[in-house]
Amino acid sequence: MTAAASARQILVRLHEVMASRMHAQGKLDAVVDIVGEALDSEVCSIYLLREGMLELYATRGLNKSAVHVTRMAVGEGLTGTIAQNIETLNLAEAKAHPDFEYRPETGEEKFHSFAGVPIVYRERAVGALIVQHVDPRRYEDIEIEALQTTAMVLSELIANAELIDEVEAGSTGDGHNGTQVVNGLALVKGLAAGQAVFHQPRVEIVQVVADDIEAERQRVYRAFDKMREQIDNMASQAEFGVGGEHEEVLETYKMFAYDEGWSRRINEAIDSGLTAEAAIERVQQRTRMRMREIDDPLLADRMHDLEDLANRLLRIVSGQLGTAASQGLRRDTILIARNLGPAELLEYDRRRLKGVILEEGSLTAHVVIVARAMGIPVLGRARGLRGLVREGDEVLLDADAGTATIRPSQQIADAFDTRFARTREKQAVYAELRDVEPFTRCGTRIQVMINAGLRDDVSALAMTGADGIGLFRTEFQFLVSATLPQREKQTRLYRDVLEAAGDKPVIFRTVDIGGDKAVPYLRDEDAALDENPSMGWRALRLALEREGLLRAQARALLEAAGGHTLNVMFPMVSEPWEFDAAKAVFDEQLQYLKTRKKVLPEAIRYGAMLEVPSLAEVLDLLIPKLSFISVGTNDLTQFLLAADRANPKLAVRYDWLSHSILRFLRRVVQNVAGQEVDLGVCGEMGGRRLEALALLGLGFRRFSITPAAVGPIKELIRKVELEEITAAMNGWLSSPTVDLRHELQEWASERDIDFE
Repeated sequence: MTAAASARQILVRLHEVMASRMHAQGKLDAVVDIVGEALDSEVCSIYLLREGMLELYATRGLNKSAVHVTRMAVGEGLTGTIAQNIETLNLAEAKAHPDFEYRPETGEEKFHSFAGVPIVYRERAVGALIVQHVDPRRYEDIEIEALQTTAMVLSELIANAELIDEVEAGSTGDGHNGTQVVNGLALVKGLAAGQAVFHQPRVEIVQVVADDIEAERQRVYRAFDKMREQIDNMASQAEFGVGGEHEEVLETYKMFAYDEGWSRRINEAIDSGLTAEAAIERVQQRTRMRMREIDDPLLADRMHDLEDLANRLLRIVSGQLGTAASQGLRRDTILIARNLGPAELLEYDRRRLKGVILEEGSLTAHVVIVARAMGIPVLGRARGLRGLVREGDEVLLDADAGTATIRPSQQIADAFDTRFARTREKQAVYAELRDVEPFTRCGTRIQVMINAGLRDDVSALAMTGADGIGLFRTEFQFLVSATLPQREKQTRLYRDVLEAAGDKPVIFRTVDIGGDKAVPYLRDEDAALDENPSMGWRALRLALEREGLLRAQARALLEAAGGHTLNVMFPMVSEPWEFDAAKAVFDEQLQYLKTRKKVLPEAIRYGAMLEVPSLAEVLDLLIPKLSFISVGTNDLTQFLLAADRANPKLAVRYDWLSHSILRFLRRVVQNVAGQEVDLGVCGEMGGRRLEALALLGLGFRRFSITPAAVGPIKELIRKVELEEITAAMNGWLSSPTVDLRHELQEWASERDIDFE
């Protein structure tokens, strides 16, 4: 008899039992008889997890008096080992196994052979199905497969009968046992707590046994066709470009998607009588068990790829294609995903979404840019995350330290709550400064503005008391759109932002896409070959080449600012002619609108981002044409230090308080001094208290930072005597110390200035 036929024979009888009106105990008693007879096994037993212990619930062949009496801990004995490791055991001589434990009340001393499979529900072991035989022999593969299929049906039966102990089930399973700490790369810093929710929710399998095997097979065939089409489309999308690690990933995906062995195993599971969903899950369970035996990290990654594809196939065949966002968040949530797009992130309820953990992700990923604007902590590069966390697990996210704690102990949770409470207390103090103007101790007014990129971000002006929007990233609209945003939509967004800001200024930065912010609808074969996208075809370079793009944005900004002052800033200017070319596009559109009798801006102020170091060498040529300059510290730092900020190995070199960065910034301040141009800084550097202290000492008087940093920076400003910090900075930069950061911390501590 084939494995499929053997399993089908069992399934037919199990189906009858499940459909009957027997109580749960009666069904379990019937199941052990059916399996024992089908496999000609003298013993068949079912253990279920109750109150943290594996309890003998039904048996054929052992002493009946042991039912509900024999109990063992997870990890104890052979049955406990199966549940703990979610693994199959097949032993010719049970007593020879190091984990064997004899239970005299069961009367099992005469049985030699032993085989057992875990009963898995929602990726965790909730019990075990065991067979035993007097003769010492290993069970055949077809018998083991029949057991595994039966265990799947059992999981549905005991779930429907509410025999699964949900609380204690969480304490079993490899990687799901107790507190786990996951390390990753801090993409957006901050603290957050909530329950784990998978961006792609696991599909709930409501029917295990098939009514029509051929119909189930056709459903799987159609799902495979659709999945393969999706993978082929992914591989051909322009945004992936040519070459690189992603091509290897996609090739692996394609290899698995077209793997005949995988599809054959799913077909065999359907032959045994399972529905399409149950067959995919059945094969997936087998894959997970194999993954636990793999020590090679490369092979383990490939198995994760197969798991990812199996989830995709399962969603297609079940029709459950929505993400957790479409289902809505019902509690404070830490979102778990392999990767995430910016548009997908924006679909979530910001009141409930507290943090994000990604298995992949980088500092320059689009979703990180948007998450930073939303003030949502993000941890990336959390390898093997999905093997450690389950839906609903409590998660403490410390993106400051680059860690996430899953299922924390009470002691860990209390310590985190204490730290979180201190953070909230500080935030409450900062919130009280909302209507307080940021004057230094010596009476100098410092401008504190916010960075924004979404329409909803403008509300932060009122919440923080910021002086305006020092950087509105217009590219967000481009990053979250599947096609190039129409000029009318751009106009509507810019007008809404200006109206919401009221009398507070808004500086619009023209679109900064391309390079590491590639969008699929703007393709360039040469740009795809950029070895360092941050220094490639992007920002103003792209906009000047795609003049239609800049022309449309110029007209949208000019129309939206009718009756207002328009502040427009060009990114990544490296030479004066680039600024001239961009301004010429605006001048041309301004003339066009004049001929159409449109309402024009009351005034137009033009500015440039200083993020390419070469611009500092020609500032004398550019300053007469500018109303303001904003130093973009993020890109400027990586260009000056030749340290890619997306590379975690270079994180220690990406230091805003290095002497070279600070000396460069001081020279910029000195070159601008006395000129009729407003100098400011925008970027993460200005939002960090110690770095902001250094910037004040260098002479910066305008900051554009994240909304969350406004309160802390206001509080800092009010404690600073500018003459004192300026003298200190000049001294340190003239006679460099080994560790300027330490010197600055000591200086701040002596003056009771909190630098954290």
